[in-house]
Amino acid sequence: MRRCQRCDLIVDQGCACPENSAERAPAGPGRPTPVPGTGFLSTSILISPRRYAHRPHCGHLSVPDIAPPVWGWITDPDPHLWRRISEEHPVRATEGNTERLATRRCQDCDA
Repeated sequence: MRRCQRCDLIVDQGCACPENSAERAPAGPGRPTPVPGTGFLSTSILISPRRYAHRPHCGHLSVPDIAPPVWGWITDPDPHLWRRISEEHPVRATEGNTERLATRRCQDCDA
């Protein structure tokens, strides 16, 4: 994870500074897009301390609270990973608190 020297946000997770624009892939069909105000991509999976998986647009989350060591996340997961999350197929965070596992999907995010 690399932080922008200008705004101190994580590059590709909130930094919109022009000097880092070359590092970001352009949005387009089938490409994840940034979710405004969250610092996450639309395909990201956020993993709560209660083992729930959420999407960045989830209406009952407070984005400023989504940070390590409390939360973990997967920035650009396999497109089919969301549907596989279950007790039988737990998913581990790859960033933030990488000890976090998701075993359930948020019902609001699943709709």
